Amino acid sequence: MFEGQSQAEIDALIKSNPEFKQLYQRHRLLDKKCMQAELGVLPIDDMTLGQMKREKLAAKERLLRIYERSH
Repeated sequence: MFEGQSQAEIDALIKSNPEFKQLYQRHRLLDKKCMQAELGVLPIDDMTLGQMKREKLAAKERLLRIYERSH
């Protein structure tokens, strides 16, 4: 998600910003669940998958705004 940014910068934000940490963890969880659903490992309906993808995108956009504001 943060291609080109150093992992140290991301880790520092995770440690210093509780909202960033929560969103980062939520995004990773949703990413994993979406992948599992698309592979057929996690049986969910298309509507639920769509909701998860929208939530994942909203989390990513918020994470990027927080990251950009910190620089």
